[in-house]
Amino acid sequence: MYDVVIVGAGPIGLACGISAKRRNLNALIIDKGGLVNSLVGYPTNMEFFSTPELLEIGGHPLTTFRYKPIREEAIDYYRGVAVAEKLQIKLYEAVTGLEGEDGSFTVLTEKGAYRCRKVVLATGFFDRPRLLGVPGEDLPKVTHYYKEPYPYMLRKVAIIGAKNSAAKAALECFRMSAEVTLVIRESGISDSVKYWIKPDLENRIREGSIKAFFNSHVTRITPDALHFDSPDGPQVIENDHVLALTGYEPDYTLLNLFGITCRDDEMLTPELNEETFETSRPGVYMAGTVCGGLNTSRWFIENGRDHAERIMEDIRRRQEGWDPKNITG
Repeated sequence: MYDVVIVGAGPIGLACGISAKRRNLNALIIDKGGLVNSLVGYPTNMEFFSTPELLEIGGHPLTTFRYKPIREEAIDYYRGVAVAEKLQIKLYEAVTGLEGEDGSFTVLTEKGAYRCRKVVLATGFFDRPRLLGVPGEDLPKVTHYYKEPYPYMLRKVAIIGAKNSAAKAALECFRMSAEVTLVIRESGISDSVKYWIKPDLENRIREGSIKAFFNSHVTRITPDALHFDSPDGPQVIENDHVLALTGYEPDYTLLNLFGITCRDDEMLTPELNEETFETSRPGVYMAGTVCGGLNTSRWFIENGRDHAERIMEDIRRRQEGWDPKNITG
């Protein structure tokens, strides 16, 4: 019987595990992928918005010779923290359900079952891309993730989106001699794009090095072309690869399996106690970016770290009322 099972081994899941350990709570962390799986999926050498101290968890310093750390440094940092803290972690083990009630849950996975008193969902959102919903989206040439430009050298690449991932991909692919076309629903490059990337991309568009179609949306993808509607009418361009970098969303299937209800708003925000982050299902908590629903920019590592402290303090306070004699099985 664990005091708490934490679903998700990202930075916030690890922070929850550390906070539990500091309060003498027996915690198990489970993830369907690898350690900090979302960060592993980030582009190579991606630079964080945040400075090192804002990414730190458990009081462990993140050292870097840069002003802001890159992906590889952060991955190594969180690995080191998990090892130093001797956290109990099970990786590549997908959670499939939750049975029981507050004080006596069973977390079901594809490999086993784990009894616990409380549950925390810290699953993030990066593994669930927002689909275009158009014919041909399942073709091998389409991907919703971007790692590095080398596979696209000397190829015709269409990039869908106008935020950081799309902007970075467009510039890097262009500089690796790809023929880059941007297809963007909005009227311009998003103001949220990093301040040192946005003017670079806008200048490349202005000089014609990168083609851009604004106020446009994709209608169909074929093996050798991309079809989209633009203000000038339907367009068809020859195309080898499509990077559909349209954002990501929480795994609502898992939320439903766990019996968590969401508000009837456009962001499908999970019902939460704003102080303790306990959900509509007693004994089940949420931490990190998943708390914002479709508003994935509301919570980051730097402000999501506080969730771990609030959740574990609430669990610690309430554990005094648990009577082991009432736990059967």
